[in-house]
Amino acid sequence: MNTEATDTATDSATGNADHARATEPLPLEGIRVIEFSHMVMGPSCGMILADLGAEVIKVEPRGAGDKTRYLPGSGSGLFPAFNRNKHSVQLDLAEAADRDRVLDLIDSADVLLENFRVGKMESMGYGYEELSARNPRLIYCSLKGFLSGPYGNRAALDEVVQMLGGLAYMTGPPGQPLRAGASVNDIMGGMFGVIGIQSALRVRETTGRGKLINSALFENNAFLVGTHMAQSQISGEPPRPMPTRQATWAVYDIFRDAADNQVFIAAVSDGQWRDLCDEFGLTGLAMDPDMLTNQGRVDQRERIHRELQAALSQLRLTEIEEKCTRRGLPVAPVNTPADLNSDPHLVASGALAHTGLPTGNSVDVPLLPLTFDGRRLGLRSDVPGPGHHNAHYRDGPAVPNGPPDHTT
Repeated sequence: MNTEATDTATDSATGNADHARATEPLPLEGIRVIEFSHMVMGPSCGMILADLGAEVIKVEPRGAGDKTRYLPGSGSGLFPAFNRNKHSVQLDLAEAADRDRVLDLIDSADVLLENFRVGKMESMGYGYEELSARNPRLIYCSLKGFLSGPYGNRAALDEVVQMLGGLAYMTGPPGQPLRAGASVNDIMGGMFGVIGIQSALRVRETTGRGKLINSALFENNAFLVGTHMAQSQISGEPPRPMPTRQATWAVYDIFRDAADNQVFIAAVSDGQWRDLCDEFGLTGLAMDPDMLTNQGRVDQRERIHRELQAALSQLRLTEIEEKCTRRGLPVAPVNTPADLNSDPHLVASGALAHTGLPTGNSVDVPLLPLTFDGRRLGLRSDVPGPGHHNAHYRDGPAVPNGPPDHTT
């Protein structure tokens, strides 16, 4: 057999398959989305649609554009993280001079996305009923603080619904409610918006008509704490905040290495318990008949922690990781978000997008956490400057049928 020829043919076939995957249309290619949004919830929804291949036209005010671009402190990462793969056009929704072009864009769209305060779009003549009469195929997605109900008109932020919805209570120690360390409701609320939009696109294939989709922060937060709600009903007791929760397993905690670095280790099965004891020399614990069951180990959690910590205190973090990984034990150093820029898994797997900013700087931000046939949905265009695509969408004689040829 000519193995060289066979290898060459195999390489060629693999290369052709890779090329075919790279040139396949993206899932939402040909879908036009008009995004009226700011902050996180709306932009995250729009970015997911853009990453999936939709033509997302972000409408910003004339002048400096979206104020989210200029937030200081912990808000400085919001715009860079959620506005890649989009096109920016500047139009003032409330100005009569721009109204015709705004409506032309909406008339050409498959999806309208907005996350302004309740009633603002309607007050400017851009409510669902009016726009649907003009464009019956339009899918109109409103991202708000609350769905309809007694809270419907309240102002909301991620912190507001985390406090109202029990997530802050579960996150902090007793008496010290604590906001989760990311905009979990904003981002997940945007994701549910995408799910609703994709479902409405599927229905439109049959009916020919669009739908009104609503996604909201508070209801999203309730969804997140649903397991705690169920637990309290089953037990008849209020749930304990996570830092003081009743243990499910004896080893499911943060420990320290010889240099006082923090590391999370878990053993959540009988097999993992035996492997843990064997790997770290915990012979006495392994042979104790009172620790043959999970409940028995939970009852002696403090003793287990003392002896395990004594063993871990003799080892470096890398040694602990190697031992746990070798035996299939859950293990993780306690990192900061900044550590992820050089995380070997994220870097090697192509999970980070080196994204250019209008300032001339660049940042590494995560791509969507999914692949299609092993292929990432990558960066097609950097974060646009305010009105970067005015010439294409606003200043010409008519609204174009598709995106610009060059988007970077």
